[in-house]
Amino acid sequence: MERGWEIYHIYCDEDRSGADSLRPDFNRMIEAARKKKFQIVLCKSQSRFTRDMELVEKYIHGLFPVWGIRFIAVADSADTEVKGNKKARQINGLVNEWYLEDLSENIRMVFDMKRRQGQYIGGFPIYGYQKDPRDHNHLVVEPEAAEIIRRIFRWSLEGRGKQEIARLLNDQGIPNPTRYKAERGWASGHPVSNNHGLWNKTTIWRILRNEMYTGVMVQGRRKKVSYKSKTLIDLPEEQWVRVEGTHEAIIDRELFEKVQRGLRLRAKTDGTGEAHVLSGLVKCMDCGSTMSKTTNCQQGRPRISYLRCKLYADSGEEKLCTRHSIRLDRLIELVSERIRRYVQSCCKAEEFHLPPPEDTGREALEQEQRSLAAQLEKRSQALKNLYLDKVSGVLREDQFIELNRDFLAEKSRLEERLAQVGRELRERAEPPDQAARMEQEKELLKLETIPRELVVALVEKIEVGERDRESGRQEVRITWKF
Repeated sequence: MERGWEIYHIYCDEDRSGADSLRPDFNRMIEAARKKKFQIVLCKSQSRFTRDMELVEKYIHGLFPVWGIRFIAVADSADTEVKGNKKARQINGLVNEWYLEDLSENIRMVFDMKRRQGQYIGGFPIYGYQKDPRDHNHLVVEPEAAEIIRRIFRWSLEGRGKQEIARLLNDQGIPNPTRYKAERGWASGHPVSNNHGLWNKTTIWRILRNEMYTGVMVQGRRKKVSYKSKTLIDLPEEQWVRVEGTHEAIIDRELFEKVQRGLRLRAKTDGTGEAHVLSGLVKCMDCGSTMSKTTNCQQGRPRISYLRCKLYADSGEEKLCTRHSIRLDRLIELVSERIRRYVQSCCKAEEFHLPPPEDTGREALEQEQRSLAAQLEKRSQALKNLYLDKVSGVLREDQFIELNRDFLAEKSRLEERLAQVGRELRERAEPPDQAARMEQEKELLKLETIPRELVVALVEKIEVGERDRESGRQEVRITWKF
């Protein structure tokens, strides 16, 4: 008003940092300046325009003079029309950037301290947990999702692959973590995709590998490149921050380690989620890489699987190792024959008895049964309270009908799952057939088919050499655990 200037527009980004170059009004102002819609940019201070020195040089000292734009910052006495003012503006820009650097470092130090104290600093808790209403840096178990986590680990321990577990969950109509949180009105930080809330093998893999389900707080897996960039980089595992016993465990440590051993030895096959008996054990004799499986799928020919050096397969045109190819069925038969000879020389039929099968899933089923019963009791009590609210006039008829329908649907789902768990427990309680067990012992001693568990128990590694082109011979070396 003092200068007689007319205001073209007020550009304001509330609660946005001056370091943020993606501010919507800031970018609208830059676009209007480019089109020469006004002649002056007037700010309270230069830091309100930007705290980024690169943007100071780009716009205030670079493009604004070209576009005929005058820049004024009142508190800093910065004015591009005043000669000799440029150094002051550059010093202001450096001071503002140093402030950002110091602020970023201080915030990072506070976050690091909280991580090392075992406080959860993530915006959204992982599936199976929710933030404690009394302390948002503490996680508490979310019972319904926790039961799904236990089921996933139990299935993996039983030998089911990631794809198969995802299919089982989808067949039972269980929503995936993103859909589950959305249905309950919990923000998850991720948009709900159009896959109808279906599980996939990637989600299963992340759950099975997540140590936080054992009660260990694991944070600091990634970090920003710098305070000026939103790009995140993955950190090596030894730099992660791990604090034991910060929250209630959903999975006990022993079960978690068993599942990890199974995952390390399990390999991808034909999309079935199952592993061949030697997966993870066969190594290249020259470079030590694990051998990867490939299958010949030519039309009209039988499917034949081969193992070849993974370094050879992954190294592109400039091969870092040779193929070391070997037919998988022939290698399996070779190793099986060696195991048969060893076992049959050590075990007599009359002395051989199978130990009773370990029921790894019964405890998880019993826990799930108790949790489902408790949830049903809560739903029944909630239905009673709902009816009382209707009678007392707290709820309108239409509100009661809608809420009652939701409660009944949830109650029906819980009852169905409880009945299924009961059936599974009854099946596990049936005594094993003694005659069938004796027959199984005899068949196992023949070892017509070598079980993977036996291979893993006896074999440390299997090394495959390159085939000699002249003689056609190929060296295979088995390292035993005994």
